[in-house]
Amino acid sequence: MDQHIQSYKEKLIETLSDKKINKQIEKLYNELFIAWKNKKNIFLCGNGGSAGNAIHVANDLLYGAGIKNKSGLKIEALTANPSTITCLANDIGYESIFSEQLKVKANENDVLIVFSGSGNSVNVTKALEEGNRINMVTFAILGFDGGKCKSLAKNSIHFEINDMQISEDLQLIVMHMIMQKLSSVSIR
Repeated sequence: MDQHIQSYKEKLIETLSDKKINKQIEKLYNELFIAWKNKKNIFLCGNGGSAGNAIHVANDLLYGAGIKNKSGLKIEALTANPSTITCLANDIGYESIFSEQLKVKANENDVLIVFSGSGNSVNVTKALEEGNRINMVTFAILGFDGGKCKSLAKNSIHFEINDMQISEDLQLIVMHMIMQKLSSVSIR
């Protein structure tokens, strides 16, 4: 077990040490700060563990980032309402569970962040397509080769790691870095 733990830690640290990623993380931070300041909406989505990460991050940015400022970001995980997801999946198809929500809720210059290991889930690629159609600021945090999301997102943070668990860990690490930075600034 010790060797497995050491190997996991080394892969995680090696992937995080890619300096190209820093500029992309800074860009996402800046866009979230602008959205916060301008009271724009932020939407998150993903599947499986990435869906759970979307819900976790929404909590962090709604509450945690805003403690100092008495108000967090206007953020929603599109994965958080099982009634909505199952209704849309049943009536119009699983591939539209996120894009349909964006059609109703999102506006120009709102922010969409998709979390995906593979970058190829159809519901996530359709969310990016809809976000781009609305003229949202679109981001994807990706693993593996980035899949279709890498080219669809206006901005991508791509970790070249062929490991789903590390890919999902990196989604949270990036967003926790940003949350801590946001929680240290004044929005006034």
